[in-house]
Amino acid sequence: MKNEQVYPQTTKEIIAERTALAPETMEAFHNFSKAVFKEGALSTKTKELIAVAVAHVTQCPYCIRSHTKLAMRRGASKEEIMEAIWVASEMRAGAAYAHAALAIDEMESLEP
Repeated sequence: MKNEQVYPQTTKEIIAERTALAPETMEAFHNFSKAVFKEGALSTKTKELIAVAVAHVTQCPYCIRSHTKLAMRRGASKEEIMEAIWVASEMRAGAAYAHAALAIDEMESLEP
């Protein structure tokens, strides 16, 4: 399945084009990313596990691949990565469940 690409492969040319189109913004984003992922109150491993989970909620295939690789490089096990994904799954499902209150409220407001 890895050979079937829905999204284009990120290449040096694409990165160069993205940078050329907005160099100051690209530099600011790069600096922001470096600051966010540096060791702090949370370890870089923990931050990467959070990023893996969030990437699954936002459904960004590039982020999923990148942060899964980085999490493993930071010492995360496959089991830790999968557990982070399950946490993300529960949160996403939980949000749909919790937001049912909005639909119920709306349905009740429409009743005569």
